[in-house]
Amino acid sequence: MICWINPFTGLAGDMLLAALLDAGAPIEPVRAAVAATGLTGWDLIAERVTDHGLAATRVHVRVTDHAAERRAAELIALASAAVPEPVAARAVAALQAIAEVEARIHGTDPGSVHLHELGGHDTIVDVVGVAAAMHALGVDDVVCAPLPLGTGRVRSAHGLIPAPAPATLALLTGAAVIGTDIPGETVTPTAAALLRALDARFDPVPAMTVRATGYGAGTRCLADRPNVVGVTLGERRGGGGGDGEAVAVLEANLDDMTGEVLGHVIARSLEAGALDAWATPAVMRKGWPGHVLHLLVRPQDCDALQELLFVETGALGLRRSTVDHVVLPRGLETVRIGSAA
Repeated sequence: MICWINPFTGLAGDMLLAALLDAGAPIEPVRAAVAATGLTGWDLIAERVTDHGLAATRVHVRVTDHAAERRAAELIALASAAVPEPVAARAVAALQAIAEVEARIHGTDPGSVHLHELGGHDTIVDVVGVAAAMHALGVDDVVCAPLPLGTGRVRSAHGLIPAPAPATLALLTGAAVIGTDIPGETVTPTAAALLRALDARFDPVPAMTVRATGYGAGTRCLADRPNVVGVTLGERRGGGGGDGEAVAVLEANLDDMTGEVLGHVIARSLEAGALDAWATPAVMRKGWPGHVLHLLVRPQDCDALQELLFVETGALGLRRSTVDHVVLPRGLETVRIGSAA
């Protein structure tokens, strides 16, 4: 199942959890996964709300233990006890990512770093809850639209810091972002860490058959728009019984390369992870003969193969586009022909 996330005004852990519940994730497995961690003094409540005319779900974590600070190692130990194991693995990955960037920012060790704003009950409930909801829905592929980043400053345990917060920016390395006119924090460190733990891709809407949609509301009220994140669940769509995926095509016009060098570049591209590489003859400007080099590339390999193409060919520019890649199932069989004499 594919989960496409549309962070219209931003993204927080509780908003993503609420959207998944709104899209059909059952709340009891989520509560059970959190309860397995051994965390006490909490309850997860989901309610229906309407924000600027849009119906959505909002979640609240009601607590009797109001401790807001914990060491990252404590949260990781709790998350590792979540059930089932895939839920624990994703939750631990998210918390480890937070611990690593916080330690790097503050110049300390990840195992001993203290989490101030992120050390409360809501962090463990959000992280384990999102992992459990994804597991219950059977999601194995997460795709996210560009994340809108706010402006100005936010208050932290260390005083006023710029928005986006340094930890958030560190966790968003490799993510697609855009600017927004919304002041303050629009993407939380917890949400950024969850996207990393879920191996989220930042691509256009994938080819899929839509099965469900959901909207998760944040607690912040905006004057002119609903403060919600949308999720769309869908099944992969491909032709001829094959599996479809979104891949990139890199293309460059070349008019100053020999056939030997062109063959070398194609071989190097395939070694570096290109799904396919080929060249087509072309007539360039002023009637010059040349070639167009094409690379079929997974989204996560785009930057590396783009750099390889620039270095190996001397091209001054290239074109990048996204296409649907449909592949039929493949296998090997041994077929005996004829019979023994």
